[in-house]
Amino acid sequence: MTEVNFSDYHLSSEIMKAIEMLGYKSPTRVQQEVIPALLHHRDIIVKSQTGSGKTASFAIPICHMTAWEENKPQALVITPTRELAIQVKEDIFNIGRFKRLKVPAIYGKSPFYNQEKELKQKTHIVAGTPGRIIDHLDRATLDTSNIRFLIIDEADEMLNMGFIEQIEAIIAKLPAERITVLLSATMPKGIQELCAKYMNRPIMVEVEETNTTADRIYQERYSVEARDKLKLLKDITIVENPESCIIFCNTKQMVDALQHELARNNYSCEKIHGGMEQRDRLRIMNDFKQGYFRYLVATDVAARGIDIDNISLVINYDIPQDSESYVHRIGRTGRVNNTGKAISFATKNDDKYLGAIQQYIGKEIPLKDKPGIDAVKDLREQFMEKMTSSPVLKQAKGTRLNKEILKLHINAGKKTKMRPVDIVGTLCNIKGITAEDIGIINIADVSTFVEILNNKGELVYRELQKTPIKGRLRKVSKADTGR
Repeated sequence: MTEVNFSDYHLSSEIMKAIEMLGYKSPTRVQQEVIPALLHHRDIIVKSQTGSGKTASFAIPICHMTAWEENKPQALVITPTRELAIQVKEDIFNIGRFKRLKVPAIYGKSPFYNQEKELKQKTHIVAGTPGRIIDHLDRATLDTSNIRFLIIDEADEMLNMGFIEQIEAIIAKLPAERITVLLSATMPKGIQELCAKYMNRPIMVEVEETNTTADRIYQERYSVEARDKLKLLKDITIVENPESCIIFCNTKQMVDALQHELARNNYSCEKIHGGMEQRDRLRIMNDFKQGYFRYLVATDVAARGIDIDNISLVINYDIPQDSESYVHRIGRTGRVNNTGKAISFATKNDDKYLGAIQQYIGKEIPLKDKPGIDAVKDLREQFMEKMTSSPVLKQAKGTRLNKEILKLHINAGKKTKMRPVDIVGTLCNIKGITAEDIGIINIADVSTFVEILNNKGELVYRELQKTPIKGRLRKVSKADTGR
């Protein structure tokens, strides 16, 4: 069988450079189906498991086909949760980085005014949640007149969350001439009706991976009384001693209580649930991705669409009450062709949920004996050694892209009538700098941020210390891109 490469799709050099620097080796099976179909402007229904590379399957061709010169949004991605909107924005931004694509994320619990200001500038692709997208449409702060691509991500989850009417209201405000892509892990009746109503002769892409989530992840369960769960968790973490682990609970109250107890026992541990402030959730998720702590206690807010590399263990402290949630939870480990491990704690009250899960995944989850006293004792020293050592920090997905890019801050903005053309004109007059070396420009009220590409940042930084911008020397500094 001939091996497929990203180069086979004749993508632009900017997109190919980003793909290579992001470490994408070869297209996954879903990408092999979706990328060429989207490049040929076909509507597509994608039914594929979590962790199969679905986001890149639509992000790569859309970034390729998006025209940089156009100021109005050309693609809209609808997601069920804020976390997924941010994740999708980051993935698309990274893929379109060298093409200088601007990708705002719009979602609730985030200042509307800031999003409105961002949307007023040149915008190429927008990712957002249904409610906040409608807010912007109602206030005419999101211009959809040039939308050529609509992506409906995690459609089955949107159905479960009651968002279908909102999605239909959004579609009513979009151009009829567009390409629509719908992605869903399952195809319930409501999603089939949505496809029939709004899609034009769609291609159905159903990728049943030979190496499915259930097969890729080693699963086991322990029978336990509710009162004994905490002791079992401590014993399991000593025996497994994971580099990184997500512990799922069914309620915010249980997350709070369990994280407090683990922190009291000196676990490197944080929590995330829907009752927390958005900025705290984002900070904690980013810190977990980078490895600043080893254990994350979470509700299902962290189960869907959150792409974190190399999570070695998932523990279901509480068995989820629906089978899809189980698959999405354990899918946080064993991402795209990697293996992982998932452990579930089951009480007698969980029997019906456990039975439904096993039927759904088509296999029995092996029942294991609890770790013995001797095994826990023998491994405690190694566990304590890891607990007291500093974790090895992981690079964020876009870190390699940043190596050639320097972001500069210019102490002038809209209030001093600074425009992108002023920045570009000044930079192109610097010897050795062309328009291809200038990345994304963001102009705020009193500040401007500009990315300099191709390892030319230091040259531009030095020259701008003595080069006027719009008739005046400006204070120019290196923008803080750290944690």
